[in-house]
Amino acid sequence: MGSQVEGEKVRPGGPYAWYVLTILVIVYVLNFIDRQILSILAEDVKRDLGLSDADLGFLFGTAFGVFYALFGIPLGRLADSWHRVRLMTIGLALWSAMTALSGLCRTGWQLSLARIGVGVGEATASPCAYSILSDYFPREQRATALAVYSSGIYIGGGLSLFIGGAIVQGWNAAYPGGGPLGLVGWQAAFMAVGLPGVLLALWVATLKEPVRGLSDGMPTPVSPSPFRDFAGELVTIIPPFTLIGAARRGAAALALNLLAGALATGFALGMIGLTGSVPQWSAVALGGYAVFSWASALRSRDLPTFRLIWGTPAFLYVALGYGLIAFTSYAISLWAAPYAERVLGEPKATVGFVLGGGAALGGFLGVVLGGRLADHWRRRNPAGRIPVILIGIVGPVLPIILAYTTGSAPLFYALSFMIQLLASSALGAAAATTQDLVLPRMRGTATATFFIATTLVGLAFGPWFTGYVSGLSGSLRTGILALLGVAPVSVLLLLLAYRALPAAEASVAERARLAGEAG
Repeated sequence: MGSQVEGEKVRPGGPYAWYVLTILVIVYVLNFIDRQILSILAEDVKRDLGLSDADLGFLFGTAFGVFYALFGIPLGRLADSWHRVRLMTIGLALWSAMTALSGLCRTGWQLSLARIGVGVGEATASPCAYSILSDYFPREQRATALAVYSSGIYIGGGLSLFIGGAIVQGWNAAYPGGGPLGLVGWQAAFMAVGLPGVLLALWVATLKEPVRGLSDGMPTPVSPSPFRDFAGELVTIIPPFTLIGAARRGAAALALNLLAGALATGFALGMIGLTGSVPQWSAVALGGYAVFSWASALRSRDLPTFRLIWGTPAFLYVALGYGLIAFTSYAISLWAAPYAERVLGEPKATVGFVLGGGAALGGFLGVVLGGRLADHWRRRNPAGRIPVILIGIVGPVLPIILAYTTGSAPLFYALSFMIQLLASSALGAAAATTQDLVLPRMRGTATATFFIATTLVGLAFGPWFTGYVSGLSGSLRTGILALLGVAPVSVLLLLLAYRALPAAEASVAERARLAGEAG
């Protein structure tokens, strides 16, 4: 059974491939509606639950992002060894249900738990989708396909503002004192966007599972024990079971793991002392320690995968360089709407319609055009996708400065469109680059690792950092402009990636073989 190649043979890049891509884009749109609707609801949630800006940043970013990243690792492993369509179906149903349950929350802690549940469910989406699309589309179309899929980020993010703003305004007008079950507008909005996902999961379940690796001419056998592999991966991540996994690898591994745990705890205590934010730094330390434990176990259990991901500087440069783009992008995706309401005095419905529409259009155009440009430049230069990623960090700097210093709402909306257009251009190029640096059987794990950077570096820090600086300075404008400090670091990492990428990509198969890869 372990030697069997399973799945259906469908012509790479053919009509059915585009049909699958269309459905996966819809899934990703709903993914980001559920993830980002908190932005337009933020002012209401803050008022009703008695939260600070830093608390909102934690809810939007860290509570979701840390668990999204951690569960993305074992779920990425499961995507590499089990039926990806089924896994995505289960995940979609879970995150949709948890979004709906967010509407029943009465405290910040309850909402934090619901956001954790959304993060766990959504962790199935991209490892499965990236792997499926990499099998449905050949290498020369891959960045375009992944960019089209990634457009769901911006369409969903934009729609979340429009839908959320409309529901809150309509619900509160109809039920000034609270509607059925005592729900107010923001709670009704959570339920309205969560429940349809359960129905969408039934459609996703009808998709064909493609033969793994077929588009690269490398059909890959399925694992004979995918859930045993998944359970083993899960144990390497969740403390304190991580100590058991380390002990099985020997005394030196256990000592190193204990040292990592102690350093993570010390780091958390130090940062809590500086900032007073217990949930933020507890979650970040847990995430960092868990990722270290997993990477150590991966090195022992699957050296080829470890070497092609964690042992490849080009992969790490791209992941971290893009992670810093995400640091800024995720922060602005949360705080743009509250900024327009709080600083510019714009009504919620107007913010939802104009800012949401601009974000959806700008993000869609940017990610698709960026993907096409990345594929075009790559045909001339193996590192040709890196300049497109650089556009995503350098291009938005001036528009961000202008947008968050102007007093004109129309100019703010126009510049917000430009910020989304430019920042979104990087994603397809970065995602495709990381996929090309591993073997087909490693793509789900590579995707999960890539999203560690976008979540633990970007999502878990960017929104919280802005909220914390806002509270410290008394100015949301200052909190947003402070994000620009990461731009030079991102540029440096991407320039290093440009130099290292051609040799790294050309040697993938050879380096995997030297690390012990069979065949």
